[in-house]
Amino acid sequence: MRRRPTIHEVARVAGVSISSVSRALNGNTSNADMVARVNAAVREVGYVPSVVAQSLKTRHTGQVAFAMEDIGNAAYLEMVRRIQPTLREEGYRLLLHSTGADVEDELGVLASLSQNYVDGLILCPLRVTDRHVEALRQTAVPVVVIGLLPDDVPVDNVRADSRVGARLAVEHLAEAGARRIAFIDGPLDTVPGRARYDGYRRGLAAAGLPEDDALVRFTDFQFDAGRKAARELLTVHPGIDAVLGANDLIAMGVLHALRELGRDVPGDVRVVGMDDTPLAATSFPPLSSVSLGSADRGRIAAELLLRRLEGDDAPAERVTVPPSLTVRESSR
Repeated sequence: MRRRPTIHEVARVAGVSISSVSRALNGNTSNADMVARVNAAVREVGYVPSVVAQSLKTRHTGQVAFAMEDIGNAAYLEMVRRIQPTLREEGYRLLLHSTGADVEDELGVLASLSQNYVDGLILCPLRVTDRHVEALRQTAVPVVVIGLLPDDVPVDNVRADSRVGARLAVEHLAEAGARRIAFIDGPLDTVPGRARYDGYRRGLAAAGLPEDDALVRFTDFQFDAGRKAARELLTVHPGIDAVLGANDLIAMGVLHALRELGRDVPGDVRVVGMDDTPLAATSFPPLSSVSLGSADRGRIAAELLLRRLEGDDAPAERVTVPPSLTVRESSR
């Protein structure tokens, strides 16, 4: 392995002391001749200043972290595609961390902010506990949360209105003629799981349809979970004529289960997902889905964080991105 050039070599080639090299590299000298000599020596020996060492001196790393449940989820990828270029334009690198929705992992990320490895954090938790709230009140660097937070938590917060989004989906299915609308949700103890279940129930009420707990399943926000839950539901309740999946991964699992059971979509059963990720438009048949503005939420979160990194100390902002429904073949 090639040995990494050191600051000692830069000092030797430039003909100055190590402390002079340090002052020149950190912009702490007005001696233009010395700066020129040091820069020339840096290029000659191929010296790369240590980011860690510089951050200890300047308290600035040029890095921002994004912690989310699963980087493989297309909704988070949409956020990354907007967060990264927004930060890059201002000279920041983006570090990604998948938490698996583990509360201890998320709390560990918040605690590690005091170690000065990033200048800021965008956090997207599925569950928000009292411990999250306490940690957010004491964070060492600026944090923006994508998700629902209590209004008194003093950090910027970008929200989707999952409740309204689920209601839009149910009302659409009812208007299309569905009368037995099943719902496959994620865990009820998560913020999106609870909000989307509430929206489903409100949608039934608005359409004049009765609630039936037998048509609801709580599982994980994953493809296999949606496929398994759909097979169980449709086997026990063959009269189901529509299914709302709490995200596109669940809804894709529903489509696969229906194909395995020989049921036509949308002829026998209509299907709608949530998040409106690229998966929705490319599925077979194309999946109707509620957009929760993943890309917009990512962009807004990055912009809010940049403002804090620039020293803005205004009160915390709450931004809600409204949902919209895209109707495709799966529910027509």
